[in-house]
Amino acid sequence: MLAYILRRLAFMIPTLLGIMLVNFVIVQFAPGGPVERVLAQLQGLDAGATGRFTGGGDMGTMGAAASSGSDYSSKYRGAQGLDPKFIAELEHQFGFDKPAHERFFQMVASYAKFDFGRSYFRDTPVLQLIGEKLPVSISLGLWMTLLSYAISIPLGIAKAVGDGTKFDLWTSGLVITGYAIPSFLFAILLIVLFCGGSFWQIFPLRGLWSENFAELSALGKVADYLWHITLPVTAMTLGAFATSTFLTKNSFLDEIRKQYVQTARMKGLSERRVLYGHVFRNAMMIVVAGFPGAFITAFFTGALLIETIFSLDGLGLLSFESIVNRDYPVVFATLYIFSLLGLVVNLLSDVTYMWIDPRIDFETREV
Repeated sequence: MLAYILRRLAFMIPTLLGIMLVNFVIVQFAPGGPVERVLAQLQGLDAGATGRFTGGGDMGTMGAAASSGSDYSSKYRGAQGLDPKFIAELEHQFGFDKPAHERFFQMVASYAKFDFGRSYFRDTPVLQLIGEKLPVSISLGLWMTLLSYAISIPLGIAKAVGDGTKFDLWTSGLVITGYAIPSFLFAILLIVLFCGGSFWQIFPLRGLWSENFAELSALGKVADYLWHITLPVTAMTLGAFATSTFLTKNSFLDEIRKQYVQTARMKGLSERRVLYGHVFRNAMMIVVAGFPGAFITAFFTGALLIETIFSLDGLGLLSFESIVNRDYPVVFATLYIFSLLGLVVNLLSDVTYMWIDPRIDFETREV
């Protein structure tokens, strides 16, 4: 087991390097960039940027130094009429005065020490930005995962026991329908119904807490937080439990048909004792072992539109704004952290399998 874990840990290094290299190359060919972003702001052509440039010097003062026929006019859109020295300073500020391969290896060396630098347009350390947004994303991901498991496990067991009945057929139809509805459309429907759209004003429209949150008692803060999180989590959970529901059902059906279950029934054990005393542990192995992966999936995907619709300032919204603004330190840092967490969680899932069922042997398994 230890040898397998060490092999997996060693395999993470080239995997991370490959992920970062592919995305770094894609960025090099992507149109636009932080230098062009600043030049567009100077020319008054880009009013949609979030944040502001906080590099060396005042943009208005530096932009006033203009000269025609700049050598950078063919390299950067919007560079016409600006002083080449100013553009060279911008390139140096963003690190684009170095060759691409040198920038990549410098980034890898910094990331190995978890040094992610500062945001281009927020003048804030990247780790600080991620730390500020992390609680929102954790709240959404954790509640969504717990709620989906709380629904899918008992529902899957009930469907397995009543396999082929009307209950099984109707619930399958409902689960598949919920899975097919995009979470953001359901979120909009919830807002229209319960946030003062055309019907009821029951839940707040934005944020995770009220303006007077600091003045509330401990119990009041909990109630206020749950009041704000109800609709976003409901929207994200609608289609989240479909896979785990059918996985639970099929796992129980597979175990119920095995010989040891028939033997337990022949001994006179009640159906409940057979189901929860013998079948449950074996059938739940796959479901429980997949919990870390399910949490990471909920944590990383599907949150962007929900965060935008409900004005929740989380990692999904941060990543989107960073891509739009070409804030590469934030983009690559979030990619690196998400990829690393995904690899670690996959390893934890395998270890969880072995913990639940010691018969599984990883020593002879290839990476």
